[in-house]
Amino acid sequence: MLFNSYEFIFLFLPITLILYFTLNRFGKNELAKGWLVIASLYFYSYFNRTYLILIIVSILINYGIGKKLSDNKTDIIVRKLLLIVGVVFNLGALGYFKYYDFFVSNINTLFGTDIKLLHIMLPLGISFFTFQQLSFVIDMYKRFNIIYSFTDYCLFVTFFPQLIAGPIVLSTEMLPQFETEENKRVNWENMNRGLYVFSIGLAKKVIIADTISNFANAGFDMMESLNFVEAWLTSISYTLQLYFDFSGYCDMAMGIALMFNIGLPLNFNSPYKSTNIQEFWKKWHMTLGRFMTNYLYIPMGGNRKGELKTLRNLFIVFLASGIWHGAGWNFIIWGMLHGICILIHRIWKNSGRKMNKFIGWFITMNLVNIFWVFFRATNLHDAIKVIKGMFDIESLMQIVKNPRAILEATKDFRELAKGDLENELNLFLLMFSFIVVIGLKNSLDKGKNMKFSFGNSIEAVLYFWGGVFLMTRVSEFLYFNF
Repeated sequence: MLFNSYEFIFLFLPITLILYFTLNRFGKNELAKGWLVIASLYFYSYFNRTYLILIIVSILINYGIGKKLSDNKTDIIVRKLLLIVGVVFNLGALGYFKYYDFFVSNINTLFGTDIKLLHIMLPLGISFFTFQQLSFVIDMYKRFNIIYSFTDYCLFVTFFPQLIAGPIVLSTEMLPQFETEENKRVNWENMNRGLYVFSIGLAKKVIIADTISNFANAGFDMMESLNFVEAWLTSISYTLQLYFDFSGYCDMAMGIALMFNIGLPLNFNSPYKSTNIQEFWKKWHMTLGRFMTNYLYIPMGGNRKGELKTLRNLFIVFLASGIWHGAGWNFIIWGMLHGICILIHRIWKNSGRKMNKFIGWFITMNLVNIFWVFFRATNLHDAIKVIKGMFDIESLMQIVKNPRAILEATKDFRELAKGDLENELNLFLLMFSFIVVIGLKNSLDKGKNMKFSFGNSIEAVLYFWGGVFLMTRVSEFLYFNF
């Protein structure tokens, strides 16, 4: 079930809210949490019932390991064995479902073997709920004082606002919120603010992301080759589409959770305003960055073992981030490119040199835009096609000599990218989305500082109903693929 669907907005969400707070009102907190778990599992199984078994088995095994680790009587050797089992199980399940065909196809290519590919369909949310449970097992091994029941644990894993595409939450920040007495009652301020943030996310996804995707889809999936203008329209369109799609999802997730009086961690903080690549990664997919820092970078030694090992650790983190996003060489290259840029930035910063903020922003955004090409392309051939067009100076010079020729040169591309709107409107929305990203406050600031007034109510209504009326072209969120 998609957040941007009629059945979710007008049936699933209100029914789930009403029953949850009704049960809490009569003091049935465990039943209320149980209801939320059942609703979340139904939400998950709505996409594909087959993988309901997977998430339930994953929950049972990780819960059992965590329970044993929380027992002070458990021997230290047994604790270490349980930690190894937990890590191997979670990473093994993720590797099998997400990477099996990728590894086997590469082995077949390298060694001329003919091992059969399984063509396993990727279970939705497996990257997210696997990392959440992996963090739980590691935290329990470290003897974090987490008091929880089986229902609590199920709710931590399955809570539907963040189940499919994050943010990646920690048990220590999630579980206590469901036990706070004031959170068990309807909070109309949170309800209104949650609906406001949800509406912003809905508008981001439906009105902006799904519309400006036309140029990206045409360039990546339909054209055999691209000239300079087509290639840059393709890459910039995807750069903005991905931002509004994923940040829109996170806004909707945070808004829905807030209706339940639950605060989810921030995942975006205006990353496209960043003036260097390190700042970008502090503001983009922040919970993934937090996970990689706490559970990979620091255990490898972080920055405590000399500069060379620090650089090595940073590169491994970004390589792992690329692999986490998808099974393909394009994702590995994407992670490596960001890793290389992080190393260059760290060396530059350590040298004491400084850069003008505008120049830094310009370089950062161009690098991010170019690297997203590898992230979006279905294979390396498509990525090279777009990159080649972006640096096709010959076609650029022809257009500079005769600007009117741009219409003829991009005729096929514009026809393929037309979509539901005229190209002029698509271009206008593309430029408008850029202005929104660079010039306006992000949804976090708008939600936090929101003062309820007639103007804000009208704004929320426009966001909400604008998104609802355009939901005839329902599409999945891009991060469902990861």
